[in-house]
Amino acid sequence: MGIFIRSLVGVDREAAVQAFSEFITGTTAAPNQIEFIDLIVQELTQRGVMDQERLFQSPFTDLNAQGPIEVSPPAKVTQLVQVLHEIRERAVT
Repeated sequence: MGIFIRSLVGVDREAAVQAFSEFITGTTAAPNQIEFIDLIVQELTQRGVMDQERLFQSPFTDLNAQGPIEVSPPAKVTQLVQVLHEIRERAVT
């Protein structure tokens, strides 16, 4: 039920940005990484949750054909997926 409600109202933009603050903190993010995160934030504010498979679809693949794999190192991609998972879990509980 929580995911359904979240899909109707989305996520507050500030909350979505905060969720990804650790992803960028402590690193020098390249412009394409920042743009990639911004696309995720936009998706979350519109839909409330996001499946990790979505990272390999347009508009994410418009930035790079391989999605996050070419935008960030593997450890960062894992961290990115974990943040998406945590956002989904919060919607369920």
